[in-house]
Amino acid sequence: MNNLHCKCILACVLSLGLLGLSSELGAQENKPPADAEAKSGDAASAQAPDSRAGQAYSGMYTFLKEGEFVQVTVEDQGHVTGFVSRFGDGESDKGAFLDQFFKSGKLEGNKLSFTTEIVHGVAFDFKGMVERGEGKNPGDEAYFVLKGTLTENASDVNKKVTSRTREVAFKMFPQDAGPPPTVRR
Repeated sequence: MNNLHCKCILACVLSLGLLGLSSELGAQENKPPADAEAKSGDAASAQAPDSRAGQAYSGMYTFLKEGEFVQVTVEDQGHVTGFVSRFGDGESDKGAFLDQFFKSGKLEGNKLSFTTEIVHGVAFDFKGMVERGEGKNPGDEAYFVLKGTLTENASDVNKKVTSRTREVAFKMFPQDAGPPPTVRR
């Protein structure tokens, strides 16, 4: 009887699971009116290519010195998040690894701009473009390059701000490649 009791409980659990699954499937089959579907389909197709292209720019790029980098993440509607990881240059943070998150960032087409938070008296502003680099295939090193003007704003103990502007080109790091495809014979 014990074995029969376990089988009955198992059958009830499976039935309830299938019942819940069928109600979820039924809810997914409810479609909006044809004219609403056409409008949402047009909007989705109009935004999809731009958002996919922008998301391809997401990744890790070189920064000013060896071992430093900038992480760029393109989200919906061209909103950009990320951070700069760099070595400190001041007396109190010389050689320390500092992360500076984006305070703001946006991508319009291939035009990229971001501003970092102030960390240890230093903030960065970048205004430029995402361009195709020398990498041959997506995932290759330097497939994309951030080219533009980087402004470093540093404030001293007296809150005097010194700005330093320079032209930069930050290369995308190579992406980890998946395992090679298996050849079937």
